[in-house]
Amino acid sequence: MAAGIAFGLAGPAARGRDVSRPGAGRANLDFTVKDLNGQDVRLADFKGRPLLINFWATWCGPCKIEIPGLVELTEKYKKTGFTVVGISTDDTPEDLKAFASVYKMNYPILVGLGHDELMEAYEAELGIPVSWFVRRDGTIALKSEGAQTKAWFEERIKALF
Repeated sequence: MAAGIAFGLAGPAARGRDVSRPGAGRANLDFTVKDLNGQDVRLADFKGRPLLINFWATWCGPCKIEIPGLVELTEKYKKTGFTVVGISTDDTPEDLKAFASVYKMNYPILVGLGHDELMEAYEAELGIPVSWFVRRDGTIALKSEGAQTKAWFEERIKALF
């Protein structure tokens, strides 16, 4: 997959945009991808949890800005069942391991490289970061394109409950 174009962040206060998904239906969790250790992870295993599926890459500046907030929110909401799933669009497992260590990423990181059908299903093939909020029942609450602040993410996470 070719590298995507990152949306958002023209300056420190710039933000991505909400893309309303009324009637979007259920999230497609019928994908199996590898984690950083080469283990298969089925997205379907996250059914029943409120999810934030975040598509990103190690080279993406706006993604790097979002990640510390996602780490904090993962820690804050871990007892609620809320889960962030980070899917790298085009990085190797080796690059991801190093990056995840530096950024102290405490949520599942999956290798999207070579999974074009996954990128297409979640509209992440042209630009990142892209975030999808999925309710416990598997319905899509919201899609967002571009970088967002920690406060913005937290407001939407709370709405999932």
